Amino acid sequence: MKPVAAELAVNRIATWLLLSSAVLVMALASAAAFAQEAPGLMLAKVYRSGISLDDYWVSEKYDGVRGYWDGRKLFTRGGEAVIAPAWFTAGWPAVAMDGELWAGRGRFAHAVSTVRTQSLDASSDADWQTMRFMVFDLPAQAGSFSSRIPHIARQVTSIAKPWVQAVPQWRATDDAALQRQLQKIVRSGAEGLMLHRGASLYQAGRSDDLIKVKTHDDAEAHVVGHIPGKGKYAGQLGALLVEIPGASGKPPLRFKLGTGLSDELRRRPPALGSRVTYRFRGLNESGVPRFASFMREAV
Repeated sequence: MKPVAAELAVNRIATWLLLSSAVLVMALASAAAFAQEAPGLMLAKVYRSGISLDDYWVSEKYDGVRGYWDGRKLFTRGGEAVIAPAWFTAGWPAVAMDGELWAGRGRFAHAVSTVRTQSLDASSDADWQTMRFMVFDLPAQAGSFSSRIPHIARQVTSIAKPWVQAVPQWRATDDAALQRQLQKIVRSGAEGLMLHRGASLYQAGRSDDLIKVKTHDDAEAHVVGHIPGKGKYAGQLGALLVEIPGASGKPPLRFKLGTGLSDELRRRPPALGSRVTYRFRGLNESGVPRFASFMREAV
């Protein structure tokens, strides 16, 4: 190659690399603008018999998508922006609200697909018509949860939209009464109950200030691998390889999660790095969940 031609070729390559870098930077900037760091929310522990219920409030556990209104925009628990129609959040206060984006009992899949929709059209608008925002706390409101309850009611009343509702709260009594309430509400199609300590301040993370009460154990895991299927599942997903934190500083644990996967999920499995919810029956000696069964992708 002649010197001039070689120089032109080098210049073309350099220009292409600069343009590619610029495109990558713009894409990363766009992604950063769309998402934010996951909000610091209160997270629930699992109920265990023997907990003193003297200072707890009880409410229904809604089977929807956790929603966080930061005073301007709506986000999921993981920090992903929720693209809701303007009418849905019109008139919401410049006050942080923690709640559940809920489509009704037994309609979790509808809630997830609606919240995940990233474009607004007549179809998605109709889906949002069936959604509600069930407000159960005000993260920036000072004082105990018991004192925050009337503030929640006032905020919801000021919004004056039928799809924004304050979560009803009632006082706990004892374990036997709680179990009767749990069985009754589950028979009605609910997922379970929540306990919220009356004296608790709003603090991020898991503690006994917030407890979920369900008829089965469930937890979340991260997807770290896709195990190919065999037999009738050849060419599809056989099982998810998932990872959970180890107990007491021990290394993370990994196990297969194949039971409960639908044919659609076997064709289009959850992405690596995503979170999934599974149910189980206790732990074996190594700490791995027993009889683990896939429930759904976590949102």
